Amino acid sequence: MKYLIDTHTHTIASGHAYNTIDEMTRKAAQIGLPAIAFTEHTPKMPGSCGKLYFSNFKVLPREKFGVRRLFGCEANIMDYDGTLDMPDTLLEKMDIVIASFHIPCICPGTKEQNTQALVQVLENPLVDIIGHPDDSRYPVDFETVVRAAKQNNKFLELNNTSLKPDGPRSGARENDLCMLKLCMEHGVMITLGSDAHVEEDICNFSYAEELLKEVHFPDQLIANLDLDRFTALL
Repeated sequence: MKYLIDTHTHTIASGHAYNTIDEMTRKAAQIGLPAIAFTEHTPKMPGSCGKLYFSNFKVLPREKFGVRRLFGCEANIMDYDGTLDMPDTLLEKMDIVIASFHIPCICPGTKEQNTQALVQVLENPLVDIIGHPDDSRYPVDFETVVRAAKQNNKFLELNNTSLKPDGPRSGARENDLCMLKLCMEHGVMITLGSDAHVEEDICNFSYAEELLKEVHFPDQLIANLDLDRFTALL
């Protein structure tokens, strides 16, 4: 497939990634990727950058080395009411906003609590994507989550890093298969995110592609294949 954007990447600003913005952009250009999204971890993630970093995105060129660049964040879900660790005044300035569960920021709750948190986040007009909702440490009711994504015109992420054999999230494959089948049933669009923390992983969707083929997932529900449609929906 001809992917036109990687919607989830990190640079050294996130504290545990290893390339700069320009290094990542050059790599995207080298592999022929038309666009890339930089979604740095927000302040409650240990070692990440502070709010001031996100307040100055206006100085960054939105195109460089022939690559379109979206600057945003991967915000941390902080409680079961869907509170994020970024103020709305900053989220409004983002080109793209992912919201995710992360162990350093919120303890896993019950299935009902975790589901409630994701539904509340999906109702937040400043959030675009739920990041890696596939971690069995945070069990969710996927039927409810997919329906909420549909109702609020939001994207759910198929995260390639989750699916690696040494990936950080347990039960990801089974959870992603369930999510994909429900997205097909309800017509919910997904994004493919490499979750790259190093330039070599940009647009690496190899494990995600295996699942897409397994369930015969339709191209029209993959946001990365239609850049204009994707950015219009952000």
